[in-house]
This record gives sequence, structure tokens and C-alpha cells, in this order.
Amino acid sequence: MRQVPPMPRKRKFIVYLATSADGFIARADGSVEWLERPRPKGNYGMGAFYRSIDAIVIGRKTYDFAVSYGMTDPNPGKKSYVLSRTLTKAASPNVVMINEPVAKFAERLRAEKGKDVWLMGGAESIAAFLDCGQVDEFIIHVIPKIIGEGIPLLTPRHRDVPLKLLASKKFPDGIVRLHYAVRT
Repeated sequence: MRQVPPMPRKRKFIVYLATSADGFIARADGSVEWLERPRPKGNYGMGAFYRSIDAIVIGRKTYDFAVSYGMTDPNPGKKSYVLSRTLTKAASPNVVMINEPVAKFAERLRAEKGKDVWLMGGAESIAAFLDCGQVDEFIIHVIPKIIGEGIPLLTPRHRDVPLKLLASKKFPDGIVRLHYAVRT
């Protein structure tokens, strides 16, 4: 009997980030100093997650913020894609600028061989992927701090996106990691 090879697994797009207890990923000016804290052994699972991906997608504002801190290649050793309608050249040859529609880019990237893809942010980029059905999972670390205002997890608009809880973990310092699959 001839064996049929298994279908190759499609890459997943995973939003992996931290929010304040009131749902913000950064202050209004983009600063994230409120995230600074001693890291526990294992850094909340970041190392394992980082090994599970080989590509990272970030928005232009997030990229500009990284470059302003001297990080021209914000993710060495990983393929980095920056979504931008205006920038055509990155500060590093290891960063690829993307100005095609998100759905088209996501389908192309998903079809390539490789590990999963980290949707790093920001709110506009995550929303664009979510709105065209290209987010598979959210891994959200809720920081036990209220900052009152800032950049929300997603740019505001009416959405009704059902999620399925895959796992949750409480860390000794009060951080809670929530891992959700987007139900389709």
C-alpha cells in the first residue's frame, strides 16, 4: 500500500505580546517603560516561543520606535518584515519592507516553508491581520499594572472575534499568560 505523505503544516501567525491590566500595549507616545521588571527564570516562556518562529512582522510605527533606539535589525537571526505604505528602504538589509495588501502578503508568507510567524505589533498591524482572517493565536501576557491610557491591543473598530482558551499560566510576580486560538 502506497503511503501518502502528510500535508505540510501551514505556518501560523501568532500575536505574542504584553498588555497592561487595562488592555494597552504601550503609552500614547509608544513608550513601554511600565513593562520593565525583573524577569523570572525562563522569561515567561519567551525563549521557547522565540525558537518556535523564524519570521517576525511589525508595523512601521513599531519599527520606527525600534530604530530610534538604535535597533536597525530588531530581530537578528530572524526574517523581519515591516508593513509600510510609505517606507521603501529599511535601515538594515535583513529587514524587508512590505507595502502589498496584508491578506495577499499573509497568504504568500503562510505558504512558504518555515516555522511560525510572530505578529509583534503594533495595534494597526495586528488589527489588519485579524480583520482579514490571518491571526491564528494570541499569547497575551497581562502585566499587573494599570496605565490609564495608551495604545490598545488593536486599533478600535467593531469586531466580534471568538477565541478559544488553549492555556493560562500565572507567574509568581502576578503576570498572567493567556493563550488563545482564534475560532474560525
